[in-house]
Amino acid sequence: MLRDDAPSPPSHQRADGRADLVLAPAPGGSAWLRHLYQAAPLRWLFPDADPGEPKAGALVNVAGGLAGGDRVATTLGLEAGARFVATTPAAEKVYRSLGAGTEIACGLRVEDDACCEWLPQETILFDGARLRRRFDIALAPGARLLAAEMLVLGRAAHGEAFARGVLMDRWRVARGGRLAWADALRLDDPAAARDARFVLSGAGAVATLLLAAPDAAAHRDRARELAAGAASLVAPGLLVARWAGEAGAVRAAIGGAVTVLRADALGHPARLPRLWRT
Repeated sequence: MLRDDAPSPPSHQRADGRADLVLAPAPGGSAWLRHLYQAAPLRWLFPDADPGEPKAGALVNVAGGLAGGDRVATTLGLEAGARFVATTPAAEKVYRSLGAGTEIACGLRVEDDACCEWLPQETILFDGARLRRRFDIALAPGARLLAAEMLVLGRAAHGEAFARGVLMDRWRVARGGRLAWADALRLDDPAAARDARFVLSGAGAVATLLLAAPDAAAHRDRARELAAGAASLVAPGLLVARWAGEAGAVRAAIGGAVTVLRADALGHPARLPRLWRT
């Protein structure tokens, strides 16, 4: 017989974080803060930029990772003429879930003659993680964007694979108010997907790089070299490259591609952001 005064099951505290940032153009091809709102566990930090670099921002998760039931959302807007490099100080970790999913939402808006780099370090999915992530990008016709995202499927250094759990990763890119590219990756059975020849084919990590620029077609051949052929112009002014393989090799490959393309297409120094190198 159940007692009326029996304690209720324990509830876990969940994160509901947000970080909204808008940047305006500043003299010298940089940017200054027009608007900033942030709610734990997300924080924007602004380290001094290296010589020749635009203004930089580091998006920090002060909780150290995300668990099942956590939700975080980030929006980043660049007004016409602003230049900005966004990165993270470390890899994001998505822990094993006890049932609820983890949600990550990111929205970028880049106006004409603005230049944005979205270069977070990798997201690591622990075995048993349940992640739903969406990435929505709105570009003006004359905007420039270099964006890269990497997923590591299990803690490779611990010999762990992402064998149980769920992944839904969705991208939407609009140019001038019209949808230019849409893509989605869904894994309901990660172990089977990793073994399938025409899905992951044994890969422990995947990465996507997107270059949006009016002259993106001029960089297609170089991107194909950097991605061993896995790069294509998916829409006018929109170049997409992909990598899949062992985590260390994928990180090295996408880092090399970022180094080359940010110099060739954006005119920035041929080096990774400082936080990738420290």
